[in-house]
Amino acid sequence: MRKLCILAITVLFAFGLMGCGSSGAGKAEPKAEPAATEKAQAAPKSKILVAYFSISGHTKTLAENTAKALGADIYEIRPEKPYTSDDLNYNDENTRATVEQKNDQARPALADKNANIGGYETIILAHPIWWGQAPRIIDTFVESYDFTGKNVTNICTSGGSDIGSSGDHLQRITRGKANWKKGKLFNPSASENDIKSWFDGLGIK
Repeated sequence: MRKLCILAITVLFAFGLMGCGSSGAGKAEPKAEPAATEKAQAAPKSKILVAYFSISGHTKTLAENTAKALGADIYEIRPEKPYTSDDLNYNDENTRATVEQKNDQARPALADKNANIGGYETIILAHPIWWGQAPRIIDTFVESYDFTGKNVTNICTSGGSDIGSSGDHLQRITRGKANWKKGKLFNPSASENDIKSWFDGLGIK
């Protein structure tokens, strides 16, 4: 009997050790958070987005003033390959911008496609006038997103040209069925009141 008791205690002790040794083995290791594959788009704070392209800073100033006047969000349209001052030499037929503007099919690549177009009701495109038209990178931009159902217009700055047919051209190539409104050439330092007055007249507030 004594031997049987000792044997039973030994077996129970052995099972106890096995249980302790495996107590942590069945627990799943906490999974590491997956790395973000791309920067999350910020949630819109406004119903209006001012998307601008600027090299000299004049259009950037206009875009910022417009965003303030309308309480709009703002987004910079950036080229994958930045432009230099030499690229904009009007006196050289071989400069990058000259060659692009003379080619209706030129589409400079964008640095990113993170504009949250779908989150806004109205998109305002701010750009300079190059050789009588919007820079070709604006063509790339309006073909890269679906503007269906959006109010769209363009505002621009220029060293001497007017807005010309830039809006008509952009309207023709914009992806999706957008509601295009008349655009306007502004002085880069236009006041917020002047800007707001113009957009009030378009029904954009």
